[in-house]
Amino acid sequence: MKLKELWVLYEADKRILGFSPHTLKAYALQLKMLIGGIGDIEIEEIPLDLLKNYLSKQSERLKPSSLGHRIRFVRSLFRFAFEEGHISRNPALKLREPKTDKRIPKFLIEEDVIHLKISCLSPREYALLEFLYCTGCRVGEVQKKNIEDIDWENCSVIVNGKGAKQREVYFTTECKIWLKRYLESRHDSCKAPTRRMSIPTIRYSLKKLATRGKIAVNVYPHRFRHTYACQLLDNGAPLEFIQGMLGHEKASTS
Repeated sequence: MKLKELWVLYEADKRILGFSPHTLKAYALQLKMLIGGIGDIEIEEIPLDLLKNYLSKQSERLKPSSLGHRIRFVRSLFRFAFEEGHISRNPALKLREPKTDKRIPKFLIEEDVIHLKISCLSPREYALLEFLYCTGCRVGEVQKKNIEDIDWENCSVIVNGKGAKQREVYFTTECKIWLKRYLESRHDSCKAPTRRMSIPTIRYSLKKLATRGKIAVNVYPHRFRHTYACQLLDNGAPLEFIQGMLGHEKASTS
C-alpha cells in the first residue's frame, strides 16, 4: 500500500470520528508535503531515518510550533496504519516534537470590551459580540448555531464542538435581549440566530468594531474565548470546570 492509498482510508476514518472539513483539509496539505518530500512509496518500506530526514529539512524553514503540527500528523498517520494492520511496525513511533515556548493566551481587558460594545451600531453586531464574549464558543461553533438549539428560559444553548462532542453553554440576560432584538428585526427564514454568517464575515465584523472603537490590540474571535476562560479563572472557577465549559479534553488546549 502506498501513501496515497493509505490517505483514503485514514481520511474516511477521521470523517467517521467527526473531524471537521477544515481539519481534514489541513491534513491533506500535510500529506501532500510528505509525499513531496519522500515520494508516494510503499508504506511498509518507510524507515524512521527517512521520516527524520524529511522533517529535518522542514525544520530549516518552519517555526517549532509548525514543525510540531507536521510531526503530529506523521505520527497519527502511521499509528493509524499500524493499528489497522497495514504495516508490521510503526516507523514514526519514536518521532518527538521540538520544544516550544509556552505562549500566554491573549485576552481582552474590560475596557476594550466596553469600547467594542459602545461601537456597535446594529442589533446584529450587539448579538454577535455578546454571544462570543459570554459563551467562550469557537467561531466555528457560533457559525453553525441554529435558533432551535437555544433554551431561552435557561439562557443556554447546545453546542456541537470538536469531534462532534456536545456541551451546554450559557449566556447572560444582556446577550438574550440583543439576540431577541436582532431576531425581531429580521424578516427571513434562516435558522441561525445571527443568520448564517461565514467565518470570514464574523472575523471582518469584529475587525470593523475594533477599528470603530479604536481598540489598540488585535481583535479576533478566539481572543474572546481566551477572555472568557480568564474571567472564569479570575472568579475562582476550578480548571476542570473551565475545561468542560470550553469543550476541552485537556486544560492546555485552545
